[in-house]
Amino acid sequence: MSTITSIPSSSSAVGQARLGTALVTGASTGIGALYADRLARRGHDLILVARQRDRLTAMADRLATETGRAIEVLDADLGDPVQRRRVEDKLRQDASITLLVNNAGIGTHTPLLESDVEQMNRLIDVNVTALTRLTYVAVPGFVARGKGAVINIASVVGIAPELLNGVYGASKAFVNAFSQSLHHELHDKGVRVQAVLPGATATDFWAIGGRPVEHLPQEIVMRAEDLVDAALVGFDRGELITIPSLHDEEKWLAFEGARQAMFGGLSTNTPAARYARD
Repeated sequence: MSTITSIPSSSSAVGQARLGTALVTGASTGIGALYADRLARRGHDLILVARQRDRLTAMADRLATETGRAIEVLDADLGDPVQRRRVEDKLRQDASITLLVNNAGIGTHTPLLESDVEQMNRLIDVNVTALTRLTYVAVPGFVARGKGAVINIASVVGIAPELLNGVYGASKAFVNAFSQSLHHELHDKGVRVQAVLPGATATDFWAIGGRPVEHLPQEIVMRAEDLVDAALVGFDRGELITIPSLHDEEKWLAFEGARQAMFGGLSTNTPAARYARD
């Protein structure tokens, strides 16, 4: 059973302007833990969500002491509908929440046809269903209050699905498309959306999948600290899509420009000439 524990703010708070509360999923390790750290130091109170209660509590104690922020711990498995509902209720009821960081996810680099379909279903439950449901719960409150933001942690495999397991890539392609659609609907309502597309990042993602990050070419692996810090720079600049590893931004702009250039021709009342029978 998931539970909520509040860690009160320290009396040593340094007088930073409070930025509201950030709810961070997958907050116990890796990218999520770093987002929690950086956001607390920026002035956010925190709600930390993950399965590992002990890790969450230790992190909350440390960050409350170091930053003076008020921090809640909510241990929940987002792949479990009953436990996930506790997080949904928190998002629905807590009007102090101004930022949702959808970081929790399951990954694999096992080839598609060597993967267990039940494992793939669980991946979809966390990467797609949970992210979607938490966003659907949070956004109406953001719109009603005229402010709020959603940061979705996607992946470069969302635009390059050939690189890893196909279901994982498809789940991250969903996150990309969902984020772009959310931005289209919400940008004029005071709600910001960012999708972050990490490449290979030095977290326990690889070891859990049976391929330690040390076995990857080190020139393709980014430190998690560098990834999160770069992503927050992109957030501050108002980027919708942030790809910290992509040095040549013009390639992304060309890719996105080509996609948008097709909009007017994607739905017509006649087939294209190339499909006419000879």
